[in-house]
Amino acid sequence: MSIPNEAPYPLMETLRAMKDAQRSGGEVSAALRIDRLTRLLVLLRDRADDFCAALDADFGGRPREISLMNDVMATFNSVKYARRHVRQWMKPERRSGVFPFNLFGGRVELQHMPKGVVGVLGTWNVPLFTTLAPLAFVLAAGNRAMLKPSEFVPRTAELLRDAVISSFGEDEVAVVNGDAAVSVAFSALPFDHLVLTGSSATGVRVMRAAAEQLVPVTLELGGKSPVIVGRSADIGKAAERILLGKTMNAGQICVSPDTVYVPRDALESFVAACGDVHRTLFPADGGPALLTAIVDERHRARLDACVDEVAARGGRIVDCGGGLASSGRRRPLRLVIDPPRDSRIAREEIFGPLLQVESYDVIDEVIGRINDGPRPLALYYFGTDRREERQVLQHTLSGGVAINDVLMQVAAHDAPFGGVGASGMGVYHGREGFEEFSHPRTVYRSGWWDPRKALGLVPPYPGQLYERLLKTLRM
Repeated sequence: MSIPNEAPYPLMETLRAMKDAQRSGGEVSAALRIDRLTRLLVLLRDRADDFCAALDADFGGRPREISLMNDVMATFNSVKYARRHVRQWMKPERRSGVFPFNLFGGRVELQHMPKGVVGVLGTWNVPLFTTLAPLAFVLAAGNRAMLKPSEFVPRTAELLRDAVISSFGEDEVAVVNGDAAVSVAFSALPFDHLVLTGSSATGVRVMRAAAEQLVPVTLELGGKSPVIVGRSADIGKAAERILLGKTMNAGQICVSPDTVYVPRDALESFVAACGDVHRTLFPADGGPALLTAIVDERHRARLDACVDEVAARGGRIVDCGGGLASSGRRRPLRLVIDPPRDSRIAREEIFGPLLQVESYDVIDEVIGRINDGPRPLALYYFGTDRREERQVLQHTLSGGVAINDVLMQVAAHDAPFGGVGASGMGVYHGREGFEEFSHPRTVYRSGWWDPRKALGLVPPYPGQLYERLLKTLRM
């Protein structure tokens, strides 16, 4: 497939050079894959301080610990896991073969072939992880890659470009920076696979552009990830786990708890527990410095508008910060209790330091509300009632699930991470991530004797043979 002439010149030339290099390079050995992954590990380790400083500047306030935990270490661990297993993943798989040809030496095996050049569109909320964690499995599968970091974190994006240039050949991994127009052009290129982490709306646009080139896509999107607090749950522990996850990166994580369903008779206990937990995590003395800022004024204004709308309609807003004052775009968590169903916060993914809290009477009501909406990237359940837990799991569908915790399903490096429906398609992480960026090619090897003539499988066919065989078929 040719690269469209309307693509911006640097993108077109970069992709053409990578495709040429992939074709001429031949087999991508395990040693080369491991070497590339090792270089990525060294990049993360050696530039960790620089990345933390860049992220802090891009966010206008982001604790170093958050950047180390979510971007540097989470990515490092994914890359290390892929490097440790790549030799095993690459091995051809023997399949049963074709009967009766397999009785005479016929063999079938599955080879995992690199797809070629993979495009990766990262996002701003955890920019290293959403760009380099997919890259780990792209490289493990033997591919080359073009990366487009988000323009909302320009310092981090430029630092990543410099680090990649110093660690990889220009036809191995390339970083393309620029505004939204560059992202649009990037998504229209005829990659061999395209990965996006972003919003559902962006996913629609990227998938539409990729479809014009018949490019397969992996979309990691988001949605209103629900939390169900069952009647058997310990309210204090549930509030602690939920807030630990929700305040991580100021709620700017695609699997962050969005809407918490709490039994009506436990609502006030839950609200009080959230306040207690928040004051412990972020005390008034020094607490603001521990908060991650909302990334920019546009998102800050969007979140404040959600709160103002509910308040104007008589809704209840609870500030969990107590005496903790806002500082610029650093905001304490606010609970929005039972907002109107048609309010913006109830319809859209929050992606910030707000938490929608809904009271309920029966669990079927909650399951119905979840199923009435788009399928979320994550679902969380708190409780010790195994029958109720099973009811929730069997009657809902989401990208992933955590029981009595939040976010932790993404940290499982040997398990796939991905969405379903409106929250995405395809996966990365684990062996499934390697398979996502590989083509499973079936190879048939003929045996020492061909039984087709003896079996009447070549012309002239024996009369009535297939009619007699049809009558012998058994279920």
